[in-house]
Amino acid sequence: MAKNQHVVPRGNGWAVRGEGNKKDTAHTDNKKPAEDIARDIARNQGGEVVIHGRNGRIQDKDSYGNDPNPPKDNKH
Repeated sequence: MAKNQHVVPRGNGWAVRGEGNKKDTAHTDNKKPAEDIARDIARNQGGEVVIHGRNGRIQDKDSYGNDPNPPKDNKH
């Protein structure tokens, strides 16, 4: 089963962490590279990317799995 990949703030930078993991997968100085890493992992595993803001709240989600009832995505 694919793990969701979370992009979360870490100190002055950003981290990618697989859901349920105790350690971060990657650290970056900027948010965009962390999002790119998370998307690559999610595409490879067929999971979802969950992007958090500096305040910890979820800002966005993107699914890369085989969803039989996908939501209508107006972003892409």
